[in-house]
Amino acid sequence: MTYDAIVLAGGAARRLGGADKPALHVGGRALIDRVLDACTDAATIVVVGGRRPTSRPVRWTREDPPGAGPVAALDAGLRQTTAELVLVLSADLPFLDRATVRALLHAPAPGGDGALLRDPVGRDQPLVAAYRAEPLRRELALLATEHGSLAGLPLRALTAELDLAKVTDTAPLASFDCDTWDDLAAARARIREHGSVLDQWITAVKTELGIDLAVDTKTLLDLARDAAHGVARPAAPLTTFLVGYAAAQAEATGTDPATAVAEASRKAADLALRWAAEAEAEAEQNGSG
Repeated sequence: MTYDAIVLAGGAARRLGGADKPALHVGGRALIDRVLDACTDAATIVVVGGRRPTSRPVRWTREDPPGAGPVAALDAGLRQTTAELVLVLSADLPFLDRATVRALLHAPAPGGDGALLRDPVGRDQPLVAAYRAEPLRRELALLATEHGSLAGLPLRALTAELDLAKVTDTAPLASFDCDTWDDLAAARARIREHGSVLDQWITAVKTELGIDLAVDTKTLLDLARDAAHGVARPAAPLTTFLVGYAAAQAEATGTDPATAVAEASRKAADLALRWAAEAEAEAEQNGSG
């Protein structure tokens, strides 16, 4: 599905004391980079706000005047897009994922104007939404004519006249945003919870290294366990590194990356088990001798 993305990153962050909110880190990565990771397949990504380092190339623009509010910022971003479908996101969503983005993009009903996320307590989130560009431009133009300017207008003035499907926030905390220091602390604590820390870490490492690969975490952990117990503890990280290297070589010859990882893991795990069995047999023989 072809779509453009607009990320609004120009708010004053008053409840954060004017801090550069999109640049604040959760899980070792800037909030804006975490949002950009959720829409990597957008044809064009427009960020409305002051320029700052980002993990991927984006197109920059500003609302006129700067600080004129989300409706004016959305209008400025929309002027830089050409796709018929536009994803609109705020820049402070640490847990937004690609599955939620896909759900929004596929949710608009035939003849409808788009879809937005509804959070777990039933509040609509117009800055976690996918809009059809034509009706969005129409409503922005009408608002500008009616009020003389888009500056200071609330988002509900825009969305009230649009026919928007509602997508339930089924992903964990997909709509959670960081408006206060307490929100930021909660996000940082949540990302390190036992049940999610491993998935969050693997995702962060893949992004940092530029790897787009479905990782079979259980297979790799089982391999690390077999290498640690059957050979020596330091063998675990070294073996998983070698599996990755072997998988990369196989990918270069045209093998599917996930298949390459699975096959390399299987071979290494079999070797570790044979190694352990040989050591056990040797120990038994020496004991009986």
